[in-house]
Amino acid sequence: MRVDAHVHVWDLAVRDQPWTADLPELRRSFALAELAPSLAAHAIETAVLVQTVCVPEETPEFLALAAAEPVISGVVGWVDLTAASADVAARVAALRALPGGAALVGIRHQVQEEHDPRWLCRDEVRRGLAEVARAGLAYDLVVRPPQLAATLETARALPELRFVLDHAGKPDPTRPPSPQWTAAIDALGALDNVTAKLSGLTSEAGPEWTLDGLRRFADALLTAFGPDRVLFGSDWPVCRLGGGYDATIAAMEALCAGLSAAERAAVFGETAARVYGLAR
Repeated sequence: MRVDAHVHVWDLAVRDQPWTADLPELRRSFALAELAPSLAAHAIETAVLVQTVCVPEETPEFLALAAAEPVISGVVGWVDLTAASADVAARVAALRALPGGAALVGIRHQVQEEHDPRWLCRDEVRRGLAEVARAGLAYDLVVRPPQLAATLETARALPELRFVLDHAGKPDPTRPPSPQWTAAIDALGALDNVTAKLSGLTSEAGPEWTLDGLRRFADALLTAFGPDRVLFGSDWPVCRLGGGYDATIAAMEALCAGLSAAERAAVFGETAARVYGLAR
């Protein structure tokens, strides 16, 4: 099964996406119907739809979309992790009771927007994450390099929670990997409860990316985590910043060309199916 483990949709007529204000390539609505031809062209059988803004209304909309569109087999939604533990548990249960609720496979918060580099280490956040683990969900980490130290501490503190590192921790792929990023990736890769998405590299690099430049980061991920704990995600439509869907998947496939057939199958589907518990 080939899986795109990281896609987004949004409708600006329903809700603003303030982060797109200075990104003209993304300052419009993007619907699943626009993505579908690209999925089909690359034999992607299913996709995981990931939250974009930290509001409670978005996740029920995504679950309803999953109920209506079989190509969406998983939703990574949002709940307020800083709420009381009982409230986090109740909110997750309420989401699961909605149409499409069975598609809820994970939770994510825009940690990258938090000013506190140790936000993940706050007691109330850790309590919320523990409820995510108790619910059997994964937790997607969207963090920037200065937040990787707290990410590592939190992943060590909650071995029962499946963490998924989005976009390789958002390094700058136009520059060589920093020693700090490399050390953090190696340390996270040593933890059995952490997996990493081979995603977001073209988005972060923009149109100036080169395959050799991306390879330094992809090789580091594959070495640290192994193909059975790395999962491909296109980051559509954000990948339009780096050339679009076709260019992004072609680059990721080229970066994995030296892997065995079984290892490529893991990166491009099997790992995502296992980590998120996707229906086959």
